[in-house]
Amino acid sequence: MPMTRRHLLRLGAGVLALPWIAPVLAGPARPSRTDLLEEIERRAFLYFWEQASPRTGQVRDRARTTGREERRMSSIAATGFGLTGLCIAEARGYAPRPLLLERVRTTLRFLAHQMPHEHGFFYHFVDMETGQRWGGCELSSIDTALLVAGVLTCRQHFEADPEVAELADEVFGRVDWPWMLDGGDTLSMGWTPESGFLEPRWDHYCELMILVLLGMASPTHPLPAECWQAWRRPWVHFHGLDYISGNPVLFTHQYSHAWVDFRGLRDQHADYFRNSVLATRAHRAFCLDLADRFPHYSEDMWGITASDSAQGYVAWGGPPADARIDGTVVPCAAGGSIPFLPDETLRVLQHLHRHHGRRIWGRYGFADAFNPATGWVNPDVLGIDLGITMLMAENHRTGLVWATFMRDSRIQEAMRLAGFRPA
Repeated sequence: MPMTRRHLLRLGAGVLALPWIAPVLAGPARPSRTDLLEEIERRAFLYFWEQASPRTGQVRDRARTTGREERRMSSIAATGFGLTGLCIAEARGYAPRPLLLERVRTTLRFLAHQMPHEHGFFYHFVDMETGQRWGGCELSSIDTALLVAGVLTCRQHFEADPEVAELADEVFGRVDWPWMLDGGDTLSMGWTPESGFLEPRWDHYCELMILVLLGMASPTHPLPAECWQAWRRPWVHFHGLDYISGNPVLFTHQYSHAWVDFRGLRDQHADYFRNSVLATRAHRAFCLDLADRFPHYSEDMWGITASDSAQGYVAWGGPPADARIDGTVVPCAAGGSIPFLPDETLRVLQHLHRHHGRRIWGRYGFADAFNPATGWVNPDVLGIDLGITMLMAENHRTGLVWATFMRDSRIQEAMRLAGFRPA
């Protein structure tokens, strides 16, 4: 589709008029699983297009379900998911390739040449129009990694464009991963100019795998291979399921898998894809056990992960039991686990759309969270939660993100250094 003046028309807070999105905003009331996944991905892309600054490419941390938004806080992790979402959009024809490619270039130019950083690490939250640190937040090691994962996905997907390759290599090559070790063998969770390195470390199993692998893959400032062995892998036993988990929040079993294809592979410790399958089964069983307190939890409706709640943002989940759980349902818990338990998770997403869609389905898809028992519905969507759902939906459908990210020879070498072999 050729670009026209209308493609570039500004509408309010950074929203562009996209005449090809009409099918996104319509569709059958009871879509098939395939159609629902298509609708989920299209609407997530719409978020990453509309809620990013056309000048910097930085993506808002959150927005209203209606699409109207003035808040300027950007999450660098949301930008990483958004960059990957642009690759999915190009592959699926959601928007013209030249327009998507220019947005990628804009984002990478800003990251490479204007975004404040320290030793290549970026602040967790920034002003989406200036890139300046938001409040007193930290340089975030994990969020920088999620951003870099999106950068490298764009490098592979748009590999024919020399500027994308050059900018991506500049952003990746600048990150001084050993600096974040701060003299230890595990990475600090972050750094602030006021107090230096944060005391908490990435020292046990969670979403850290992509962080350590990217550090080991660095062509300029690599982490030693020993860092892969340095973090603990505690075992959890629940309802006859044994799996590694250092955190009861479900997204910790999702994020690394959005980009790294662990299927059919294992290191000396575990098959991490199978581990996430087991962790998701355990979480589903955990939610079903809560049905005596919250009868709406069922095979049709389960899933609790870090999200908004009526009391604010909560990093909740299970097992083990979390006293803060109040009956809230978080759609991205199932959405981010689609490749692990496709039948069970898609059953949930179809149920949510069919039976609760009038209240929780908006311009960008499902609201971030809702509580069927109290009637509370989050007025917001979160970029990272839309992002994990979009990427995992596409990986389930085609494996596109996995295939694209894993083509990077530096990632392949990091996997070799970590000791991965066929399972």
